[in-house]
Amino acid sequence: MKITAVSTHLIRLPFRKAGPPMMFGGMAWTTMPILFLRIDTDEGLTGWGEPFGYPAIHGVRTLIETLVAPNLIGRDPTDIAGLTLDLQRKLHPFGRNGGVMCAISAADIALWDIAGKRAGLPLHQLLGGSRTDRLETYASLLRYGAPGLVAEAVAEAVAQGHRYVKLHEIGLAEVAAARRAAGPDTEIMLDTNCPWSVEEAISMARKLAEFRLHWLEEPVWPPEDYDGMARVRATGMVVAAGENVAGAVAFRQMFERGAVDVAQPGVTRSGGVTETRKIIALAEAFGVRVVPHCAQFGPGYLASLHLTASLTTPTPIELLYADLEASPYPAFTTARDGMVVLPQAPGLGCEPDPAILKRYAGDD
Repeated sequence: MKITAVSTHLIRLPFRKAGPPMMFGGMAWTTMPILFLRIDTDEGLTGWGEPFGYPAIHGVRTLIETLVAPNLIGRDPTDIAGLTLDLQRKLHPFGRNGGVMCAISAADIALWDIAGKRAGLPLHQLLGGSRTDRLETYASLLRYGAPGLVAEAVAEAVAQGHRYVKLHEIGLAEVAAARRAAGPDTEIMLDTNCPWSVEEAISMARKLAEFRLHWLEEPVWPPEDYDGMARVRATGMVVAAGENVAGAVAFRQMFERGAVDVAQPGVTRSGGVTETRKIIALAEAFGVRVVPHCAQFGPGYLASLHLTASLTTPTPIELLYADLEASPYPAFTTARDGMVVLPQAPGLGCEPDPAILKRYAGDD
């Protein structure tokens, strides 16, 4: 089998927002961009992948089209480990994290989609199987920056059946409002997106203790300060991180420093399914819990579902609480009573809805 074409397709999905548009990467977040990477083969099999990108998605798309695609055409798609290693080695001068690894991650996901289709098995079966056909979700809220809006969103998520809710706030008043709205039985996680120095993070961890957080995520700037995270963890706070880490070697360094209780590799930016499998094995060896990061709604979301289902202990899947106007995979991105269905068809388990790809095309 040979790869005959690598193409991309960008869509932008409107979503409901509470309050002003969230600023992400210095830009107003008004729609949800999803970049689909498609790999076609001479045997008629097609694989779909997705990179992390958000407002940087055009840059990642350029990396796919100028660096990744030319290195895939004519190659054997069944040699996934060989292809992704070759991509990493050839492209490492342009970065071992960030856009290049996001582009490689998208290609790797598409190759695993092809592998599952060729074998006639869903991806989770290729990864060792799953004990369930449904996964619990945790509602991953946007950043609202106002206690009233936070309380409203938390109460809504809990009413919809979510037993886990993640905030993206940095203020004590917002966290307090969330705890009051959630009640004592809902687990609350707090993702701060690397806002504080180590000393500031230690001080905040002590102040946050009264709210009984399930974990405190990404508390330290810069995110690669693993020794600093270990100092925050020494306060007794459960620390989670990993969405800003790419590759198994970097995760091993984080584990060796004792930086985290919870590792959060993102399949769309850590190197794809191939590299995430290595990260999961390392985490198990170090006794670190794995809860994959997932802030996507495209093929990367489906890959995250399969990876999460294949873990040896029941683990909730992150579901961005964005209330999309439409979804390319509505059967699997809609939570019912805090649960989503695990795809059972071969590969990622679902082809993107062509009508959605056409209607919401955002190639401008």
